[in-house]
Amino acid sequence: MGYNVRIADMPATERPRERMVACGANHLATAELLAILLGTGNRGENLSAVGLGQKILRQLGDRNPDPLEVLRTVSPQELMQIPGIGLAKATAIVAAIELGKRAFQTRPAERQVIEDPATATAYLSHDLMWQEAERFAILLLDVRNRVLGSQVLTIGTATETLAHPPDIFREVIRQGANRAIVAHNHPTGNVSPSQQDLDLTRRLLQIGQILSIPILDHLILGHGNYASLRKQTQLWQEFPQE
Repeated sequence: MGYNVRIADMPATERPRERMVACGANHLATAELLAILLGTGNRGENLSAVGLGQKILRQLGDRNPDPLEVLRTVSPQELMQIPGIGLAKATAIVAAIELGKRAFQTRPAERQVIEDPATATAYLSHDLMWQEAERFAILLLDVRNRVLGSQVLTIGTATETLAHPPDIFREVIRQGANRAIVAHNHPTGNVSPSQQDLDLTRRLLQIGQILSIPILDHLILGHGNYASLRKQTQLWQEFPQE
């Protein structure tokens, strides 16, 4: 699709709205999704809505190789600096991004049973997933793996946070939990564990054995992704928790 082809002049099967209904939103290019939000293009530059969406991505790409990275935190004021983007278009885009974040971060009901890393991640993502500073949290569980609550223990910088095993187990005991899942975020979006993450996990599992308070997993979250150290490492075979 070209920059200057009006959506009304496109074949019906190529129009973004019709393609979304027929194929699903995940089949649309990012520029097409923006076009649906924009509604109209920019007559002054002879751009269709899709063309204007492509222009937004191109200009955001000048600031970051991944324009979607910029879109996650872009403000209406920043979008309005792009010719053809006024208050209505800028706020529509930012509102859609915020809705997407909230839909992903919706917290499950209390007392939910945590059956797998994905369920635990969904519960913790409100506190961890999109944060710009690194945070360390614990998910507190009873003997049936039902959620008692969660707690952010520490907040660090964009690259570092501090979590000390005594503080972690003290909170577990204080809250009357029988077991726990620990988690932190990587603001960069790279959820691969660092050596520090592995060393901390090893220490927590050792103490968990001594106190008979199982640590069921250590999750790393960031930018819509997550990693389960229980699945990715052999630490739980070295230090069985149950």
